[in-house]
Amino acid sequence: MPVAEIKVVREEFVNSHTPEISVVMPCLNEAETLGACIQRAADALRENHIAGEIIIADNGSTDGSIQIAESLGARVVHISAKGYGNALRGGFLAARGRYLIMGDADSSYDFSQIPRFLEKLRQGNEVVMGNRFQGGILPGAMPPLHRYLGNPVLTGIGRLFFHSPSGDFHCGLRALSRDAFLRLDLRCDGMEFASEMVVRATLLKMQIAEVPTTLAPDGRSRAPHLRTWRDGWRHLRFLLLYSPRWLFLYPGIFVIALGLLATVWLLPHSRTVGHITFDVHTMTFATMLVMVGFQAIAFAFFAKILGVTQGLLPADPRLETAFRYIKLETGIVAGSLLVLAGFSASAFAFAHWYNLGFGPLDPAQMERIVVPAIAALTLGFEVILASFFLSLLGLTRREPVAAPNRQE
Repeated sequence: MPVAEIKVVREEFVNSHTPEISVVMPCLNEAETLGACIQRAADALRENHIAGEIIIADNGSTDGSIQIAESLGARVVHISAKGYGNALRGGFLAARGRYLIMGDADSSYDFSQIPRFLEKLRQGNEVVMGNRFQGGILPGAMPPLHRYLGNPVLTGIGRLFFHSPSGDFHCGLRALSRDAFLRLDLRCDGMEFASEMVVRATLLKMQIAEVPTTLAPDGRSRAPHLRTWRDGWRHLRFLLLYSPRWLFLYPGIFVIALGLLATVWLLPHSRTVGHITFDVHTMTFATMLVMVGFQAIAFAFFAKILGVTQGLLPADPRLETAFRYIKLETGIVAGSLLVLAGFSASAFAFAHWYNLGFGPLDPAQMERIVVPAIAALTLGFEVILASFFLSLLGLTRREPVAAPNRQE
């Protein structure tokens, strides 16, 4: 399409009252490929009679990308805050279309597929994800480390943690409705923005669909902005932080169960397995696992409540059910019982020492009393303190009640 023709198409879209779709491309020094991407997107809109606009969310380009975009009639939005997520969020906020479609400006994605994404949105889906593993990855388009390890593993973790239907968490070509974007309240500023969109949409139970998408080698001569290990870690970190169950609760349950089993197993006497003897020293470490496991479980509740109150996580009916039984008074009683058990065991150990005239003690025998006593005392106080903190967090979960209107 000649440049002049693209300009005419863009002006028609800009002058329309409400474009149906806004194509948003994040850009940071993409002069080599940006023009071709704008042309393909404009062709797709024109040939399919779609009223739309093309927005370049520029993140500080200095290589002439801005001039190229403006010469082709695209609307340039300058985003000062650095980062992939910041650029896309700024572009989405500036868009006027009912639907939003994002795609990288490196010629790796086929913008002629825009009508397929739009059709899914018109059918009522709120988020439409591209899937490169279904559509095909051309030779040289994705490094083997990303293709066979990074993307499958991170997508698999995301599907496990959040039961998402998406089979490709990191595809750069995707679409969503404007209403869905506003509801998602996306906050990440880097590459993990891609994971955040899928996770938030899943947690909010939005209608998610997929479109097989082909990935081609990008047309740039320079290295991509993506940094394998740094950005991979940022994606993994986000998935963990957004799932208190997998980060804290499940490991905590496992660790506390392992510690309790080992402690009970070694409490009567030492145990020998093969040529290895386990005694009170192992039991000491086992009681440490119990305390660490409790801390992890407590943090799961703390993180869940904080996530809900800060709007990071949706309200969970299971949390409300749990708070019917996990109350401050319940925690105080449970903690006090543990403290009482710890003091009782400590008193028994002291009495035994007293009967021996405060003389030497059998270490193995006494540690089987003292170690569980210390663990019970520590856990008891931790339960009480955690109960107070949970109750404090619980206060923020309740909506303020408006005062009734007074009758004069």
